[in-house]
Amino acid sequence: MPTSETPSERPTIALALGDAAGIGGELAVKILSDEEVLENARLILIGDRRQLETAAAMLGTGLDLPDCDPETDSPASLLNLANIDPAAVSPGEASRHTGAAALENFATALRLCAAGGADAVAFTPFNKYAMRLARPDYVDEIGFINAVTGATKDGREFNVLDEFWNARVTSHIPLSQVAERITEERVFASIELTDQTMRNAGFARPRIAVAALNPHAGDGGNFGHEDDREIAPAVQRAKEKQISVEGPLPSDTVYLRAYKGEFDAVLSMYHDQGQIAMKLIGFDRGVTLIGGYPFWIATPAHGTAYDIAGQGIANPNATKRALLLAAKLARQGDLVPADAASRASAIAKATAEVSTAAP
Repeated sequence: MPTSETPSERPTIALALGDAAGIGGELAVKILSDEEVLENARLILIGDRRQLETAAAMLGTGLDLPDCDPETDSPASLLNLANIDPAAVSPGEASRHTGAAALENFATALRLCAAGGADAVAFTPFNKYAMRLARPDYVDEIGFINAVTGATKDGREFNVLDEFWNARVTSHIPLSQVAERITEERVFASIELTDQTMRNAGFARPRIAVAALNPHAGDGGNFGHEDDREIAPAVQRAKEKQISVEGPLPSDTVYLRAYKGEFDAVLSMYHDQGQIAMKLIGFDRGVTLIGGYPFWIATPAHGTAYDIAGQGIANPNATKRALLLAAKLARQGDLVPADAASRASAIAKATAEVSTAAP
């Protein structure tokens, strides 16, 4: 990035504070002193100033963060929703009010980006149990994004580790339901979406490996028929569309092959098939990226780390990588710096409908 850029010429990232009982406030405060992040992106933090002040005091540092002002071109600012009192938060304990605040923060960030006030969204870790306490129908980020933005087509979560990507056919469902969801159409659509999303992210022709569902890729039907009957035909259809794809490949070796450079991405069949591999390879570097929407959404791949909340020892590296990746991807689009009036209008739209009961 040219050092001559002003903050408004950099990609603007709406950074929603996650669960207040976890490490999100600490991560945000640490990021605010990271020169590399602030040289590559302009940050608008969204949440409660008191949450950040509590984290800064715990870390023994100050909090030099102005309120978000459309007239001021600051490298970082805060859209203060004043929605969570730290005195009512027990570190490491999920609660309805921490979940409600996280939902408000996320919805506001999504609305701000949809209104043109930011180029990408990021968030520090959420706790889904807490969010369900506040919103019982909450399933995952995809469903919530659809509800807030009115999207008619689901996006998809990707795990990114350096230049290595992982995608999923199924995600947040019980393991007992996975096999019935592995259909030729679903696998084919997932291959297509992975290919298109990675092309949008700058890959000329991504090389995709499709993981098998069953041990030894089904072993010719001895260990199940999904690999032969559903996954293999989907891979063949994708090849006929000139997508660079191979599979189904045994999942106990495909991640080693990909990480050594044979593939750019692996398409896993279920959540933990890919998550375990990615977190073993680089827990402190992994980023979860949500694509398929008009703007990118990124977060560290780890969780709220309740076990170390309030101790000041959280590692901000994955959060930093999430923000840098979001800024990099946003730069590949058409960045048009908004004027003060446009920024003010976007902020007004983002905050006019703040509600945890419904998007």
